[in-house]
Amino acid sequence: MNRSTKNITDLATRPIGKLLWEYSLPAIVGMVVMSLYNVIDRIFIGRGVGSDAIAGLAITFPVMNLSAAIGVLIGAGAAARVSIFLGQGNKPNAEQVLGNSLVMIVLNATIYLSLFGIFMDDLLILFGASSRTLPYAKEFMMYILPGMLVMNIMYSLNNVMRASGYPKLSMITMFIGAGCNLIFAPLFIFVLDMGIKGAAIATDISMAVGAAFVVAHFCKKSSTLHFKRGIYRLRWSTIWAIISIGAAPSIVNFCASAINAIINRSLLQYGGDMAVGAVGIFSTYTSLLCMVVVGLCQGVQPILGYNYGAGRYDRMRKAYWAAAIFGTCVTSAGAIVSVFFPRYIAAAFTVDPELINATVNGLHIATVMFWPVGFQIVSTTLFQSIGMAGKSIFLSLIRQVIFLIPLLMILPDYFGLNGVWASFPSSDIAATIVSVIMVYYQFHKMPRALSPQPQ
Repeated sequence: MNRSTKNITDLATRPIGKLLWEYSLPAIVGMVVMSLYNVIDRIFIGRGVGSDAIAGLAITFPVMNLSAAIGVLIGAGAAARVSIFLGQGNKPNAEQVLGNSLVMIVLNATIYLSLFGIFMDDLLILFGASSRTLPYAKEFMMYILPGMLVMNIMYSLNNVMRASGYPKLSMITMFIGAGCNLIFAPLFIFVLDMGIKGAAIATDISMAVGAAFVVAHFCKKSSTLHFKRGIYRLRWSTIWAIISIGAAPSIVNFCASAINAIINRSLLQYGGDMAVGAVGIFSTYTSLLCMVVVGLCQGVQPILGYNYGAGRYDRMRKAYWAAAIFGTCVTSAGAIVSVFFPRYIAAAFTVDPELINATVNGLHIATVMFWPVGFQIVSTTLFQSIGMAGKSIFLSLIRQVIFLIPLLMILPDYFGLNGVWASFPSSDIAATIVSVIMVYYQFHKMPRALSPQPQ
């Protein structure tokens, strides 16, 4: 048995605990390392440029989320389909997904980057930029735009790499890119005195290095899946197979962009630029926690998808519950730290007393019900992994659209600035209740009898 065959067979035969650890640990480490791109940039910018720059960077979150939405649409969908096809023993279709996903990444990135460049000022103002923060936001975006294409390539193909049986190599690729950013960001910001554009250029270079490594993997014929002639011609059936599953996490990012715009504008109205800067720190902190859970989900996704495709529902259930418990522990720990020690979090990003106080107030309120978010994220991944795109999309929408948007429009009228912050915990708990109900009914109707073990 060669290495690639063994990697796939392990998904059906190894103990769930060991398998989840093997796949999720590299994915978690990889996602945390990738999150350090944002954390590193924000810490260095906050301390090296100032509080207005932090607020300006917060304005770019919606634009970055739009870019991420395109990458996730293709990357998450391709990874889920690859897992299911490999579970069914259909390697040709899995390679067709790989080739089509690469072409889709390039085409989509070309379109949205062109639109971003043309409408940059209008977008940033729409997303809450003021006269003080617009110059910082615009400077960062103009230099980060060229790197978004390689960013999408790295993220998307890294997901496919993991799904095809290479979790450790996927993690190493993430380390390479983030390691470069850790070196280049302080060099460009402090040593070369390039300010906020230095952070953007450092990220571009680092992403390009990471993308080169992941593309090199798929150029090797020894890989489970690899680039070859005949897989790049776009087929509607393959495109739909990718986007039907990738739509759920992609919609989350699209919605996050709209939500960030509403949040920024509300905070600007009720608390000014300092409140916008505070939400930038809040978003960076909670995103880091969520990336741990997303890494866990990326690790469990091949296990869920493969065993569902192979009819091993018992193994799929065990993998889901193990991931759900761990994900809840992560977000619970994050909630405890942010509620009881918010000043330490704020002080890591800025030395401005006014911004620290604004952040402390926001963290106290916004993260009080953050603890079940891990469960909700893992539950969304469950439906994505087994090909139930409609349920996955709905579950993705309830937290950030169905509940959060109305709360953002109602609570500030009664509680002002604190009402904006209070919208987050209210939405979190409501979305978790719906997730519990949907998972219960899904497992209740799913067969419990074991399918035959793969030979």
